[in-house]
Amino acid sequence: MSLRYALLAILRVGPLSGYELQKHFSQSVGHVWHAPDSQIYPELRKMEHEGLVQGEEQARGERGRRRVYHVTDAGEKAYFEWMRTPLDYQRVRDPAHLRAAYLENTTPDAARAFLERHIEHWQGELAQFQGELDHIEHMSSTMLNRRLAHTPDADRERTIAFKRFTYEGLAARARGEIEWARRGLELVDELEA
Repeated sequence: MSLRYALLAILRVGPLSGYELQKHFSQSVGHVWHAPDSQIYPELRKMEHEGLVQGEEQARGERGRRRVYHVTDAGEKAYFEWMRTPLDYQRVRDPAHLRAAYLENTTPDAARAFLERHIEHWQGELAQFQGELDHIEHMSSTMLNRRLAHTPDADRERTIAFKRFTYEGLAARARGEIEWARRGLELVDELEA
């Protein structure tokens, strides 16, 4: 259900077409909640059916049309209820740590390849999160600036601080995964020796 609240959070800043919403999603919320287009568009239709968003057809060029969505009062209410409700933590599905638990069933070379790939993946994630932190620091984030344009002056610093806090947590998680995999490489070497 978190997908709908992520979509509401983005649409609260201002109306967007489905395509624009998907693009904004992948550039911001997508860092913490993955959802492909195949989930976003059906969820938008469900939300419209439930009265959380309203879509309206708009002209696009001479012949084109597009559907632009905005949050309704019911959507605002649902969003704020979600923000006040305690988070329902789910059990984690972690394929990398699952595989690591059984690395004794493969060769040292295959174990090393797995751990090196894990490091490479999380270094890419870390670079992305660090890039977002740099954008926040230099106020060059398109998404954050769009959000701040609709944020009362009294809430601007809080908005920036929580955005920074989120990406600092993601960066710390990435650094932890990299360190974990490096320890795994050392373990493979020790066990092989």
